[in-house]
Amino acid sequence: MSADDAPILVIGAGSWGTALAILLAGNGHQVLLWGNEPTQMEELARRRQNAAYLPGITFPDQLEIAPDIAAALARSRDVLIAAPSTAFRAVVRTIIQHRPDDVRIAWGTKGLEPGRGRPLHELIGDECPSRPPLAVISGPTFAAEVARGLPTAVTVATNDAEFAAALTRRLHNDYFRVYTSTDIVGVEIGGAVKNVLAIAAGIADGLGFGANTRAALVTRGLTEIMRLGVALGGRRETFMGLAGLGDLVLTCTDDQSRNRRLGLALGRGQGIAQASAEISQVIEGVQAAREVTALALAHGIEMPIASEVYRVLHEGKDPRAAVKSLLGREQKAEDFS
Repeated sequence: MSADDAPILVIGAGSWGTALAILLAGNGHQVLLWGNEPTQMEELARRRQNAAYLPGITFPDQLEIAPDIAAALARSRDVLIAAPSTAFRAVVRTIIQHRPDDVRIAWGTKGLEPGRGRPLHELIGDECPSRPPLAVISGPTFAAEVARGLPTAVTVATNDAEFAAALTRRLHNDYFRVYTSTDIVGVEIGGAVKNVLAIAAGIADGLGFGANTRAALVTRGLTEIMRLGVALGGRRETFMGLAGLGDLVLTCTDDQSRNRRLGLALGRGQGIAQASAEISQVIEGVQAAREVTALALAHGIEMPIASEVYRVLHEGKDPRAAVKSLLGREQKAEDFS
């Protein structure tokens, strides 16, 4: 059986992993979906929907719930990770333990390695000396809209042309358009930093600052993404595309974004713990704010918006004081370098 004919394993049964599994299976491909909570997986198998995250959307017949990850890996060559960045290394280690030689790894996780701030492809390189084909999926996507079949476009960045073609064939359909790239670093950085900036946009809206402020944050936030991304080896044009500007606009302007919702709550005076509990899903921007700020310091890059988000989240700075700090910065010419 060829890799394209074998099932594709999706690891992570949250909203995004489930949506990708529904998309792939709806396209006629055999899909295995595995998550780390056995009780949840039993419920998914019984109800044939993910009622917690995507209620009312029935699984296609080609979507199979996999109770055992080792057995699922034995049946799959291609793996798509949709687990949070905090669990990413453990997931990769499990994959390599059971499928060390010929696996191809894709991921839709948007974040950096916790504690080290490295792009996730570098983490995979640590664990996989065989250097397998890699692909990262990113762009302006809300899980519920993908699962419902609403028009969507994404970027798939890979280091392997054959894998790019195979993954594109599996994902692409009349409503889900795939653009390919070779800029893995740029796509990863765009997806990670936009979560931090979405928290900033949410804070501003929660404080009642309006559309002018939001537009300024999106525009200057894009500059911050580009500065960091280029310094880490990404290509400037990547950040003007779906995985950069597209994803940034989406998460800064729509309340389906968990990161934006957290910012809204903080701007309205709610505490981080309470707001996070009410959102009840991983909010990648909280951890990313720490990693992005550390990376900016290490590379001597100015990222004032991301830095103020970090201070609000991790140093207890008042959101109004953070905005005042941004507005009180020294006057300068607008630049995009």
